[in-house]
Amino acid sequence: MVRYITNSKKEEAMVSKKELVLRAFRGEEVDRVPVGFWFHFVSQEEKMLGLDNPVIFNKSVEGHAAYVRAARPDFVKIMSDGFFKYPSALYSDHIESIRDLAAIQSIGEHHPWIEQQIEMVKAVKASYPEDLASFYNIFAPVSYLKRWFRREGSRGDREIADFLAEDSELTGHVLDVIAGDIAILTRRIIEEAGIEGIYLSTQQIQDGRVDEASYRRYIEPSTIKVLEAANAAGGQNILHICGFEGASNDLELFKDYPAQVFNWATHHEGVSLAEGRKLFGGQAVLGGFENGRAALLNTGSRAELENETKRLLAETGSQGVILGADCTVPDDFEIERLDWIRQAASQF
Repeated sequence: MVRYITNSKKEEAMVSKKELVLRAFRGEEVDRVPVGFWFHFVSQEEKMLGLDNPVIFNKSVEGHAAYVRAARPDFVKIMSDGFFKYPSALYSDHIESIRDLAAIQSIGEHHPWIEQQIEMVKAVKASYPEDLASFYNIFAPVSYLKRWFRREGSRGDREIADFLAEDSELTGHVLDVIAGDIAILTRRIIEEAGIEGIYLSTQQIQDGRVDEASYRRYIEPSTIKVLEAANAAGGQNILHICGFEGASNDLELFKDYPAQVFNWATHHEGVSLAEGRKLFGGQAVLGGFENGRAALLNTGSRAELENETKRLLAETGSQGVILGADCTVPDDFEIERLDWIRQAASQF
């Protein structure tokens, strides 16, 4: 569980936190650079089991509420904990061929998997003690498909590469059907739950058989379809290019994606926030801190975190920048550390 350490000092701001964050997204001048980190609130197994499960639903809502009360964050990334698994009727542990999925159909506009996520986001937002910008965690369609094949020794990348080798056009079709449902979820959750946008997590296929040409032709269109739906719904959206031990990305692949903010593993990919600003055409960037358990964020002293905060801002600037982590931080992260970084950023 997250260990909460609160700070009683009141924050003073010229604008609301929501407006502060949205100004940073737009690359405008800000009174201080926003800061935000995020956690999971359920177990690894529970991430896949939230559909029609009120215990996991409530655990997620209560976890978000407790975090917001304790951390007073500048914004909230609402986790899709419990809903990591796309619920196609064709799902089976025995799928061995992409042709097994040839009959895939949309789950429909009002499937419980969609309805319950909307209700969860509404419940999380209703728990806020103040008006905060919120961004809901959505995965790229290929990530939902990969999860069907996650087992010991595989994250699903090998299976996606196998499917593309077997029938690339059918694989693209399956991803397009999934993308249509994720686009529905995205549109409805922005419009009906009143969030500011989505945090779309994507990643290259971690198999050398899937080259850039195959990725762009058969996988990328489904990801873009979701982003375009989020944009059409009026979202201010974050693209998360997920990199961690064992998974790397060529950031060039994603530089023209239609997102407003870009977040990637600055340390793992070896591309700093400042370098990313240039790569992504001056768009707003989010991150800067490595999220691993042994990283400075989780182990450094207050002075070390303050110095790193100031170094990042001196290097990157203070416009179009939101300080955060490469990805989700450990569950036992001490919330006080977030406040150290926020105070250092406000003094920059």
